[in-house]
Amino acid sequence: MAVEHPIQHPVTESAGSPSGDQSRIHDIGYRGYDGPRLGRAYARRSLYSQSLRGAYGLGRSAKSKVLPMLLFAVMCVPAAIMVAVAVTTKAHELPVPYSRYAIIMQAVISLYVASQAPQSVSRDLRFKTVPLYFSRPIETADYVLAKFAALASALFVLTGGPLLVLYVGALLAKMGVAHQSEKFGQGVVSVALLSLLFAGIGLVIASITPRRGFGIAAVIAVMTISYGAVSTLQAIADAQGNSGAVPWIGLFSPVTLIDGIQSALLGGASSFPSGVGPSTGEGFVYLIVVLGVIAACYGLLLRRYKKVSL
Repeated sequence: MAVEHPIQHPVTESAGSPSGDQSRIHDIGYRGYDGPRLGRAYARRSLYSQSLRGAYGLGRSAKSKVLPMLLFAVMCVPAAIMVAVAVTTKAHELPVPYSRYAIIMQAVISLYVASQAPQSVSRDLRFKTVPLYFSRPIETADYVLAKFAALASALFVLTGGPLLVLYVGALLAKMGVAHQSEKFGQGVVSVALLSLLFAGIGLVIASITPRRGFGIAAVIAVMTISYGAVSTLQAIADAQGNSGAVPWIGLFSPVTLIDGIQSALLGGASSFPSGVGPSTGEGFVYLIVVLGVIAACYGLLLRRYKKVSL
């Protein structure tokens, strides 16, 4: 006679049981990335491109475009007026040399640096996104190089655009092509040095504080106070008959450094008191100081962001 065995039901642990396995696997559609690994170079180029576009508000809100585009227009309008006058009067020379144009417009350039250097780096510090950059295949040197190159390129566009307007206008006025091309090349060298110098100084100052407003005020203060103090000391030295000290005093301001290089080495006119610009030998000293300041700014940025990434 067969014996029936009772049906045994599996014991189900209650939801509140601490020993129950509550883990679940949900398929939410994520897939592993099996595409090409583009590496540091691609990341560096992408950061450079994004930072350069951001310096003119591209890819950002309409409000962000107003100031940089306005400053670019302010830089170009005087050049267009000079071209119109030269063409109308059939002048044989432009009213302002190429290499001197940026010196005349240095207040606009300083304002641009003050507004865009904090925008480039202060927000990353404020919102603590810098460690996110370094979680990717990108290192401190890549970040600093991309930001430095982007702001310097933006400044080169700002300062080189008016020179291109002057050059095209000079050719339309039928001025000597060879002469104008030489002077235009000297002007391009001048604004390239200015762009690297101003970008380095602006980024070092802006990288100190995560507050954009403080960064703007600090950059304006450094650019304005240094230029005002140096110009005042040069005027005092010239008034006291110590004109030999005038060029050496000019080593202590970013604006006068570029002014000294363009007047001594690039065929421009000096704005120093009594027109006493540096000699050719002193001009090479100016060039060495400018290159040294650019290198020092890059080194300070590397040191700063190594601390931030910790």
